[in-house]
Amino acid sequence: MGNLYDEALIALHGVWRRRWTALGVGWGIALLGWLIVSLIPNTYKSEAKIYVRAQSLLPDKIGITPNEQKNSIETVRQTLTSVDSLQKVVRGTELSNKVTSDRDVAEKAASLQNAITITSDQDNLFKISATASQGGFSDAQNARLSRAIVQKLIDLFVDGNLRDGRIETDQSLRFLDAQVEQRAAQLAQVEAKRAAFETKYLNTLPGTGSLGDRVEQARSEMSRVDSDLAAANSALAAVNGQLASTSAETRTPGSTVGGGDGRVAQIQGQIADGQARGWTENHPDIVALRGQLARAHAQGGSGAQMSAGTSSPNPMYVSLRSMQAEKQATASALAARKGQLQGEINRVLTLQSSDPEFAAAQADIDRNYVALKTQYDKLVADREDVRLRGQVQTQTDAIKFSVIDPPSAPRAPAAPNRPLLLTLVLLAAIGGGIGAALALGQFKTTYPIASRLERASGLPVIGSISEVIREPDRNLRQKRMHQFAGGAAALIGVWALLMVVEFVQRSMVA
Repeated sequence: MGNLYDEALIALHGVWRRRWTALGVGWGIALLGWLIVSLIPNTYKSEAKIYVRAQSLLPDKIGITPNEQKNSIETVRQTLTSVDSLQKVVRGTELSNKVTSDRDVAEKAASLQNAITITSDQDNLFKISATASQGGFSDAQNARLSRAIVQKLIDLFVDGNLRDGRIETDQSLRFLDAQVEQRAAQLAQVEAKRAAFETKYLNTLPGTGSLGDRVEQARSEMSRVDSDLAAANSALAAVNGQLASTSAETRTPGSTVGGGDGRVAQIQGQIADGQARGWTENHPDIVALRGQLARAHAQGGSGAQMSAGTSSPNPMYVSLRSMQAEKQATASALAARKGQLQGEINRVLTLQSSDPEFAAAQADIDRNYVALKTQYDKLVADREDVRLRGQVQTQTDAIKFSVIDPPSAPRAPAAPNRPLLLTLVLLAAIGGGIGAALALGQFKTTYPIASRLERASGLPVIGSISEVIREPDRNLRQKRMHQFAGGAAALIGVWALLMVVEFVQRSMVA
């Protein structure tokens, strides 16, 4: 521990003995460093925050979905840093005073690409920043230039979004109108060809669609006709059975004359009424009434005489005949429809088997029609969506834009941090001077204490004699000490003066 302490003292003593060397090296490093720092141009930075939110009254109906809104904002964000936009910035700011040709404009625009930064703090919050450090411009001019660049970018953002959106809408509408007219003409041709084909070959087949679809639909309809025909034949058979057991006329028996009883006439009226309802002689009620009539005649005596009876058309028979005619007509119509369907199916199948190109032609027509109809409907729907979107963009603000923080007016340079650099140069100068003195001491070996001489020679040191300083030497040393202190103080003073000059320049920019 003692050796380390001694070595530290020896090092300090060596630096102190070579203090003028350390001061000279320090001044050299400081002057060179401060000169380099002074040559670094100040860079001024301006920032602005803007809020952009895509809004729409009918977002899903007009095709402005959230993804499309984000994509449109990202597109505007990329176009702001494009060469064309940056050239507009050059021509719209003080940079235009330093350009004389299109080549100069292009070079300035290329240099601005690294000076402009657009970041997104949140989904809809953007920060636009720009730096300016143009040679030949004063600090105040560079500060104004950075703010002007940001303001120009904001103006381009607004103008680009509104103008480009409407131009894109107009171009899209013109393209869609042309495509709709072209598809409509092609669709009309295919529809005419399809109508002619159906009239020639498929007009009698039911349903719509391809040849196979129509044949299947015809077979399904024929199955239904078969079911209806079977039901109609069954109903007709039932009516024929009832008609066979129903008489065409009803007879009214004669009345008893001379000694006849009123009871006989009453029974005969009941029998006539039952026959009018369609009861046969085997009906239980008719049989019972006949028995009652026989007993009434037996009780009334043999002197009674019967008058002649009358006959009339049976209403039930007439009704059954009408139902029979209706059922027969229905069955005949269904049978005719079945025969027609079977004939058309057989005709188409025969035509298909004899002419393979027939089915291929019909399938090709249907395929073209479906494809063109689908494209036409989609184009019409897209055109209406684009037209509605254009109306919304024209009549409302499709993009809500607001400036949260306007472009800032920089009062201090963003780079370099000159006070810090000046201080670091001063510290480097002090450290460099001390280091130079230490390095020089390594080349010139001295023995300021007896123990170091003992270690170096390996011999015992009997004693040491201190330096004797005379009065003239003492005065000279004090004078040089004052000179050294003045030199060191002057170094600190120059640093302080440079710091004052820096802050004065900043206040002049503000």
